[in-house]
Amino acid sequence: MSRLAVWLLSLLLAFPAAAGPLVDKVLVHKYERRLEVISEGEVIRSYRVSLGKQPTGHKQRAGDQRTPEGLYTIDWRQESERFNLSLHLDYPNLKDLTGAWKRGDDPGGMIMIHGTPIDEEYPEWFFEGLDWTDGCIALKNADMRELWKLVPDGTPVEIRP
Repeated sequence: MSRLAVWLLSLLLAFPAAAGPLVDKVLVHKYERRLEVISEGEVIRSYRVSLGKQPTGHKQRAGDQRTPEGLYTIDWRQESERFNLSLHLDYPNLKDLTGAWKRGDDPGGMIMIHGTPIDEEYPEWFFEGLDWTDGCIALKNADMRELWKLVPDGTPVEIRP
């Protein structure tokens, strides 16, 4: 093997290819219960999602069971005993905080994109087609595992009505 080939091989091993395309944005269409993964302006994946139990309208306060609307960022992730994998959104943003302050409300927090519960009493199929979260965005666990690999921390998330 030539020196150039050895050098190129060592370079490839040192910097493995990315797991997939670079993701520009996650777009959630609440009314359609759809989450889209966008790369270079093109939708590369689309998933069916469940929302908060009160899906219409923007989240106003803690406990209102609404999913927020607006611009957010995935700021950290965790493996959750209760909901498989979770991507945390930086809700509340400044606009949410200002609105809640003006109303005298607690805006709430801990809005995540996550999988379905791991629960023997309620299998995953039980949640299909239901809006069941407290304001989060939920996917089937297989879809969540795929999303987890595609979307890095720092990815912008837009949630539309």
